[in-house]
Amino acid sequence: MLLLFVRFGTIDFQEVARAAASVSPETGFGTVSLITLLLFVGATGKSAQIPLYIWLPDAMEGPTPVSALIHAATMVTAGVYMIGRNAVLFSHAPETLAIVAVIGVATALLAGTIGLVQNDIKRVLAYSTVSQLGYMFLAMGVGAYSAGIFHLYTHAFFKALLFLGSGAVIHALAGEQDLRRMGGLRHDLPITYWTFLIGALAIAGVPGLAGFFSKDEILYRTFESGRLLLWVVGLLTSLLTAIYMFRLVFLAFHGPRSASPPPAGEGAHGSAPAHGHDHHLHDAPPAMALALIVLAIGSAFAGYVGLPAVLGGSNWFEHFLEPSFGVHAAEEAAEHGPEDLLMLVSIAVAAAGIGVAVYFFLKNKRAADGVAERFAGVHRLLLNKYYVDEVYDATIVQPIRIASQEGLWKFFDVRVIDGAVNGVAQTVAGSSELLRRVQTGSVRTYAASLLLGVVAILGYYLWP
Repeated sequence: MLLLFVRFGTIDFQEVARAAASVSPETGFGTVSLITLLLFVGATGKSAQIPLYIWLPDAMEGPTPVSALIHAATMVTAGVYMIGRNAVLFSHAPETLAIVAVIGVATALLAGTIGLVQNDIKRVLAYSTVSQLGYMFLAMGVGAYSAGIFHLYTHAFFKALLFLGSGAVIHALAGEQDLRRMGGLRHDLPITYWTFLIGALAIAGVPGLAGFFSKDEILYRTFESGRLLLWVVGLLTSLLTAIYMFRLVFLAFHGPRSASPPPAGEGAHGSAPAHGHDHHLHDAPPAMALALIVLAIGSAFAGYVGLPAVLGGSNWFEHFLEPSFGVHAAEEAAEHGPEDLLMLVSIAVAAAGIGVAVYFFLKNKRAADGVAERFAGVHRLLLNKYYVDEVYDATIVQPIRIASQEGLWKFFDVRVIDGAVNGVAQTVAGSSELLRRVQTGSVRTYAASLLLGVVAILGYYLWP
């Protein structure tokens, strides 16, 4: 922020955009690139990108409505919004945009693979949020700012729906969050099931629903930018999204319900054992059901504000955002291209992901267990989230704890701070002890002291 103010004399979005528009884009890594890179570092923490993403899955431990608000519409999207709002500035720093795109797609892929094997229903959704945020940053990195904000907008509907739907499931099961303790809930929770299914279809990119339009727009703009590797990784992430979301749907709502405890050492974080929840199953009460239905409608139809020209629309959402962005070079260049063919590819990928989930988690669960056993090392790596938490704990948390405990506390606090305070107290106590000995209360002692004082004074003046 300080460097931005020094360079442009303001931190107002519009003033910065006007000032940046008057200069040429940087050809190397200059001041503007440094400013945008530092802004992006802040965005990685705010919007949970590599390497600062681990806080977001842990934040889902809070109440489900809070998780829905945080993960869907407010806090985590602030970093994406910040880059979009500074579109003119970032467009003048192509080096930074490349970093944004790579970090975004890497985060999307990383979180997507982790979400494949998690067993806590809310943790799966949390990693899904990290992955979708990566998609948004991918869009920003290839210059498709309106596509990124469009996905932010549609994501708010289906992610809030999915979190509130998971909350309805947890509420019905008296606090149970472990997917391995669920199953067969679609008959007992019909409203929750059908609304949750709409959200899963939307985030998977099924045609006609909100997520399809925004996700396809990102993939299309990425392809048109010429970054084919990023496009391929984005497609792979889209495949993973469909798989882990329908794994969640099938484990929670289909098949037989399991009452056996989870395997030792693999319990879901934050899940409380629920005994006898078969006798207390109930669908979402009216207040919860209304929210689910409204969000399901949004998940189905919110994407039509960005209907692309290839489907007969005018992409009203993109034109609506033009005054805020003021940069369209990458997006205008993308107007002519095989959008219809790429759209078919996106549809095929979504269908393939759902098909994989149907086979492994609905039709043949033993096959999924067999794959996990065959690739036990990979499964363990994903289940433990690539051991990133453990690496951070060993390299950052523990050294800081040791330095704080041994250096700051035991040495500086105890010896220096406490030593200084205690030393002052001991000095006052010692001097007071000496002064106390002078005040004996004896009249003869006081008379002798006066006499000695008089003799000392006379001696001082009379001494030659």
